[in-house]
Amino acid sequence: MDLHVRYEGDDDPKKCTARKLARFDLAELHRSDRATPYGVVLNPHAEQALSPADRDAAERALVALDCSWESAGEKMFSIDGDHRALPYLVAANPVNFGKPMQLTTVEAFAAALSILGEHSQAEQVLSKFTWGETFLELNEEPLRRYSECADSSETVAIQQEYLDR
Repeated sequence: MDLHVRYEGDDDPKKCTARKLARFDLAELHRSDRATPYGVVLNPHAEQALSPADRDAAERALVALDCSWESAGEKMFSIDGDHRALPYLVAANPVNFGKPMQLTTVEAFAAALSILGEHSQAEQVLSKFTWGETFLELNEEPLRRYSECADSSETVAIQQEYLDR
C-alpha cells in the first residue's frame, strides 16, 4: 500500500518517524491538504473505526497526519478521504512507551497495515526503528483480533473489551 503523510513539520525533526520513512522511500510527505491523495485517512477523531472492510479504499492511499499531539485537534483533519480511527493500541515509541493511543506516525501506519492484512509491510516500516518490533509484540493480540473483524462495529466491540480491562 502507498503510504502518504500530511506533514506539518512541528515536531523535533530528529524524532520524526514520518521524515525517517520518507528518507527510506517508505512514505511520501505532503505539505498541503490539496497535495495529499484521496484514500483512507487515519484520524483519531473519526466516527468509524478502521477494519479490514476498508482495505479496498486504502489501496488508493493510506494517509496519516504528522503533527505534534498538542496541535492534533479535530480541525487539523481537513484532508479529503475516508476517515477512520485506529482502535485501542499501546505505544512502543520511547516518548510514549506503554501509553494507550499515543502512537507515532510509523506506529499508526504499522497498526493500519496489520489490520488491513499487510503484515509484512507493517514489519518493513517498523524495521527502521530500534523499538519497532516491540510495537508489534506489545499489540500482537489486539492487532490479530482487529484484523479478523468483518467491519467497524466488530472492531469497536473488541476495542471495548480492552477498554473494560
